Amino acid sequence: MQIEKNNPVNRLGWIEVICGSMFSGKTEELIRRLKRAKIARQKVEIFKPEIDKRYDDINVVSHDENAILSTPVQSASQILLLTNDVNVVGIDEAQFFDDELPSVCNQLANSGIRVIVAGLDMDYLGKPFGPMPQLIAISEDVTKVHAVCMNCGDLAHYTHRMVKDDHLVMLGEMESYEPLCRRCYLEKTR
Repeated sequence: MQIEKNNPVNRLGWIEVICGSMFSGKTEELIRRLKRAKIARQKVEIFKPEIDKRYDDINVVSHDENAILSTPVQSASQILLLTNDVNVVGIDEAQFFDDELPSVCNQLANSGIRVIVAGLDMDYLGKPFGPMPQLIAISEDVTKVHAVCMNCGDLAHYTHRMVKDDHLVMLGEMESYEPLCRRCYLEKTR
């Protein structure tokens, strides 16, 4: 049996991952892609973890204060319950979701949905963060964005925590975190 590629019934979805350090423009890029999908008259649903209330309880908001309406959820499995009759699903702060997120994204993509996920690829210790490594592995497209090192001005790949707190998840902004290049990160964390 040959699948007709241009028939929407036979079209599978795909997964796009936008990753990088804090202040690198991940959410800004996610919002840009989702707004373009809306301009194209595609039905879009956006999700974020319920714990992320830094800028807004409901909206996904970038550091530049661009915003898009979203649905906060407690777990990745809830996303499946809220994605009927959609073309595109956006997920912000993916690193804060549980380990079911890659499976949920695969199910959505396999059902014909374009899935766009944004999140930190590394935690403040420089280690892969939450479900992000699995999402990067299963995605069709990965965009790694970079911030500017607050110490020397080079490209920043790392998120350096400036306050004393050993919890893996600690919500914060510029008062708590700074983007750094590898050299500056190693200097400050040795």
